[in-house]
Amino acid sequence: MATTPTALSDSPTRHLDTGTDKMLAHVKDGVGWMTFNQPNKRNAVSFDMWTGIASIIKDFSSSDEVRVIVMTGAGDKAFVSGADISEFEEKRSTPEQIKIYEANSADAHEAITTLEKPLIAMIRGFCIGGGLAIALSADLRISADDGQFGVPAAKLGLGYGYGGIKVLMNLVGPSMAKEIFFTGRRFSAEEAHDMGLINRIVPVDQLESSVTELAQMISANAPLTVQAAKAAVNEGVKDPADRDLDAVAAMVKACFDSEDYKEGRAAFMEKRKPQFQGR
Repeated sequence: MATTPTALSDSPTRHLDTGTDKMLAHVKDGVGWMTFNQPNKRNAVSFDMWTGIASIIKDFSSSDEVRVIVMTGAGDKAFVSGADISEFEEKRSTPEQIKIYEANSADAHEAITTLEKPLIAMIRGFCIGGGLAIALSADLRISADDGQFGVPAAKLGLGYGYGGIKVLMNLVGPSMAKEIFFTGRRFSAEEAHDMGLINRIVPVDQLESSVTELAQMISANAPLTVQAAKAAVNEGVKDPADRDLDAVAAMVKACFDSEDYKEGRAAFMEKRKPQFQGR
C-alpha cells in the first residue's frame, strides 16, 4: 500500500490490476477512479465485473492515498444498464451457479455499501434498473444533461425488495418512489434533479472536469471529518432501533484527538492551506 504523499496533487497515477478488462481502476491526486468498461453492452455488469468491483473497493478502502472514489461507465451511452443477462445461461442457470453468482454480486454490493470513504457516481446516459441501484449506493450523484433514470421492474414482472425501495425513498420521498416504480418509465436528468435523485446536472462536455473538481475539493479536506459526517448521515436514515450512535460519537472524538485537528487550527491561524494526513 502506498503511503500518503505530502501533496496529493503531485502524486503519480497508479493503475490497478482488476482481474478483468471490463473493470478499470486507477488512483490520481487522492481520487480512486472505478470504471465499468463494457460499453458495447451499455456497461451491463458481468460476473467478472462483480468480482472486480469488490477487489477495487477493497484496495481503495485500505489505501491511504485514496480519499474519494468516483465510479463511472465507459463510453457515452450509459453509466450502468443493469446485469449482463447474456451470460445468465452460462453463469446463472443451475442452483449451484445461482448461489455462486449471487454470493459474488453480494460481496460487491457489501463492499460498496460499507465503504467509509466518500463515493461519487459520475453518470452519462442510461442509469436504469440495477444501474440505478449501483448509483444509489453512492454518496453523491452527478449527471450529464443526457442522463436517463428509471426502474422498469413493473414492465418485467420483477419483484423489488424493501431494502432497495427504502434507499430510493430516503432520497426522493414516498410519493416519487411510488411513481418511479408504478410507471417504470424513464426520467430525464432534470426530473431526477427536481426529485432529489441526483445532486447536480452539468453539460456533457463538462462532466468529467466538474466531477474531478468536486472530488479533489473533498480530498483536500480532513478525511476523518468527512468519514464521520458520512457515518452520521448513514445512521440517520436507518430505523431508530438500528442506529449505532456510539460509533458515530467515537468517530467524532477521533477527529478532535487527531493530528489533522491540530493541523487545521494551525493552518487557519497561519492563513495557509492545511495539509491533512488522515490521522
